[in-house]
Amino acid sequence: MTTFPSTKPGTITERHTTLIPRYKVLLHNDDVNTMEHVIKALMQVFKFDLPVCERIMMAAHQNGTAVCTAEPLEQAELHRDQLISFSLVATIEKE
Repeated sequence: MTTFPSTKPGTITERHTTLIPRYKVLLHNDDVNTMEHVIKALMQVFKFDLPVCERIMMAAHQNGTAVCTAEPLEQAELHRDQLISFSLVATIEKE
């Protein structure tokens, strides 16, 4: 008689959690774009409420840079590129 291997899954003895690295999307201050333009761009790209966009814009204006969000690399690259398409200066860096 032929015996077949068991189809039952093995028992998990240990569980490891791997966190996805996060990247900050940074908005840089510039002397070209109006504050209104920056706020509108932030609202379109991130779908944030007006007060959040105003706070980010003012932080960049006063400090030179502001963190918009922290997210996985692919999403951060997309958001950076979208901000650049609005003629804003944006970069990403590892959190």
